[in-house]
Amino acid sequence: MSAIPDYKELTKAVATKMNGLRQTQPDLMTAFSQLAAAGTQAGALDKKTRELVALGISVACRCDDCIGFHVQTLVKLGTSRAELEEVLATAVYMGGGPSMMYATHAIKAFEEFTA
Repeated sequence: MSAIPDYKELTKAVATKMNGLRQTQPDLMTAFSQLAAAGTQAGALDKKTRELVALGISVACRCDDCIGFHVQTLVKLGTSRAELEEVLATAVYMGGGPSMMYATHAIKAFEEFTA
């Protein structure tokens, strides 16, 4: 496992690289943006619940970049630490030890974005 990243810096750096792809691969990035919007819009589940699901998957898949973006959004949506920790508990249940390690990454991201 690598060191736990600085999530504010990580999300800023990834967003910058994604902006570059918007210039060189506009069709791809438009489609990805539409997919993200469709996957997180309120329906039977509200936006926060859908973002919590996305965070759980991010932890189970061990994607620091995704953890950063989803935690950042969850903080903006008013997610409490208790809500965050419950979804992390479910991710650990589904993903085992590796998910436990990345759950600590999500907690660090939450602490950074709420500071």
